[in-house]
Amino acid sequence: MTRKVKNPASNLVIRLAFSCISVILNTGIAHQIALAKSIDPQKCDIFAYVTDTDPQGLNVRSGASTNNTILGQIPINETVQVIGAARNWVQITNASDGFQGTGWVSVPKLGLTTRGYGTNSVDLYASTNQQSLKVRRIPANTAVKLLGCQGDWAQVEYQGVKGWLTREDQCGAALTTCS
Repeated sequence: MTRKVKNPASNLVIRLAFSCISVILNTGIAHQIALAKSIDPQKCDIFAYVTDTDPQGLNVRSGASTNNTILGQIPINETVQVIGAARNWVQITNASDGFQGTGWVSVPKLGLTTRGYGTNSVDLYASTNQQSLKVRRIPANTAVKLLGCQGDWAQVEYQGVKGWLTREDQCGAALTTCS
């Protein structure tokens, strides 16, 4: 048995509340709010460079989602310090040009180059430990795709092989060999 609300104002408030709940559930806002609160970034300390070719520059956002506010842009080839990682996003600071401050950028818009220090190649490891399996050798001064980071290790992909580069083998500057 349902009771009818006799007060028109109360009836309007109830309908409005149900409409808002429906919008939140159907648009996925509740999921986005839960994801935003559950982000616990992995701490990092690496350098990378901007590979985004957008003439406006790489968007720096207030959080790890395209739904977050754009705080500024960083031009292509500029170096950034990566201080955190969460899913496909990294938290950056200390851009060499453009945006000044701390914000979030999409990982696929950043890159690294291998160093090599006068050698022919560098090792790609299975985990963030030099005692772990070496999964590939990468030629010195070779661009690799950045996937993420943990501490001062960079997770990268080269010719379909994913692994970890030590800090000594990373070059986060686009226009130099870092040697």
